[in-house]
Amino acid sequence: MTPTLSISPRFLLHEINRGEAARRAPSALAVLPVGATEQHGPHLPLGTDFLIVEHVTRAAAQEARASVDVLVAPTFQTGSSHHHLPFGGTISLSTKRYYGALRDMTESLIQSGFRRIFIVNGHGGNHELIELVVRDLALSHACNLGAASYWNLARESLAERMPDLRQRLPGHAGVFETSLILALRPELVADRLPHRTAEELARMTVPPAPFRAERHGFWQSIDGYTDSPDQASAERGQRLLEIVIAAVAAELVRFARLPLSEGDGVIG
Repeated sequence: MTPTLSISPRFLLHEINRGEAARRAPSALAVLPVGATEQHGPHLPLGTDFLIVEHVTRAAAQEARASVDVLVAPTFQTGSSHHHLPFGGTISLSTKRYYGALRDMTESLIQSGFRRIFIVNGHGGNHELIELVVRDLALSHACNLGAASYWNLARESLAERMPDLRQRLPGHAGVFETSLILALRPELVADRLPHRTAEELARMTVPPAPFRAERHGFWQSIDGYTDSPDQASAERGQRLLEIVIAAVAAELVRFARLPLSEGDGVIG
């Protein structure tokens, strides 16, 4: 007698049909990765942010699905990136339009029956907006909505195991992101990585402050990338990925297990 094989359900939302989506939505965690298409210095591809967040989210979901049902939505590849427009090669939505687009996508998942939705972000310019989207939608929908940038989900683990990166997370096209892309898509990275001296790094460093400061022309003044990318390596990138993926997976499971509101009769 031929034994019955146990086949795990697919975990990418775009690979299942509407019937399966409707059946799994009420109890599954829907994860929406969001990134950007923008300049990343003279050495990294324009798709750096969405390439990294897509890989991290899918790999984390693979780990998390051992404990909870997870469905990963297609990655939103456009971000709020107007600060990178002067360099060219950037596709951006304004703050208002990005908020509206992400709110519509999240609300679409709610209308499709999902009650647990988590947005995982891979671009610094999106960070505040993803938080606003889940805050606002939770006022009118009896759902559990979460949002975070992947590096923040892993910040404690990264600081513990790679303390030299503590002040450079996530940076922009610096050693952190360059290492990740070297591990994921080395063929997309320029052969020569930019270098900055200790004096240059000191001039660029913004000391911690209890306020947010923005300076006109800042990105042009640093040529569109932070710190010294030539300190990156594929080996470091692989270690970073392992740390980040494990941390994101753990947080997705923790979020998925939070009790749901009973306001609309749905009980977690």
